[in-house]
Amino acid sequence: MNTLQNQILTLKQKKNALILAHYYQTMDIQAVADVVGDSFELARRAQSASQALLVLCGVRFMAESAKLLNPLKTVLLPVPDAGCPMAGMIAPEDVDALRAQHPGAAVMCYVNSSAAVKARSDICCTSSSAVRLARALPGRDILFLPDRNLAAYVAAQVPEKNIIPFSGCCPIHHAVTAGDVRAARRAHPDALAVVHPECRPEVVALADFVGSTSELLAYIEKNEHNSFLLGTEAGVQERLRVTAPGKAVYLLKSDFICPDMKKTTLSGLLHTLETETEAVEVDPAIAEGARAALERMVKG
Repeated sequence: MNTLQNQILTLKQKKNALILAHYYQTMDIQAVADVVGDSFELARRAQSASQALLVLCGVRFMAESAKLLNPLKTVLLPVPDAGCPMAGMIAPEDVDALRAQHPGAAVMCYVNSSAAVKARSDICCTSSSAVRLARALPGRDILFLPDRNLAAYVAAQVPEKNIIPFSGCCPIHHAVTAGDVRAARRAHPDALAVVHPECRPEVVALADFVGSTSELLAYIEKNEHNSFLLGTEAGVQERLRVTAPGKAVYLLKSDFICPDMKKTTLSGLLHTLETETEAVEVDPAIAEGARAALERMVKG
């Protein structure tokens, strides 16, 4: 631990704070976090947190989710402009328009979305729960938003449902092509390809395993195989160097980086803890609906 990390740990204990960090955060941030996880784990732990102060090292939709699930707590986001490009691709009005076009369809909203969009949805999901929750929803028609790639994955896994996708995507995952997978296989013919379902359907089709961030980590850590091609953000590769040091893990793209996830710094985190600034609030007019959609996700 360096000086900044020790200061953060001391102040965290003094202020009864819980630091939640996503797997895409840099390893120096993950090292001072109480919880490191994917979107679902962070949401679940935020809901059950007993600490008075929650600090979310991630992006805005994650901090909003933490606030919605634990509204009486103070939730801080060290980098207020850390956003999610996919979440920015859909507005509440888009949900209203889709509902008008498909009356009677359930609306399943990926957690990578704004609170305002969640408030217009029936249920939220994560990449690890999307298939299970879609299968359990009553009725056949499901509007799935905003990620068309995750929607395609769910549709393939749950053919008995009519999955109607929105046009959004994660530009970081969507940038990976089938050609990238083939080139990586040529370079590392013994490696297993493991990818996130936010990747294009043609990339998913070439994978040996498809899963959420947590599922990808567990698969690589527990697998007897020693060589992997990784189809998700570079932070996962960094974490595997610690949790699975004997494994060779190659990124499908050398620039597989989410810039917003890398904005959090130790100095910024320390400043946020010291000043308790950048508190996240959710408009009361949308909070109830958004909270209900999230709670259905966590309970489901």
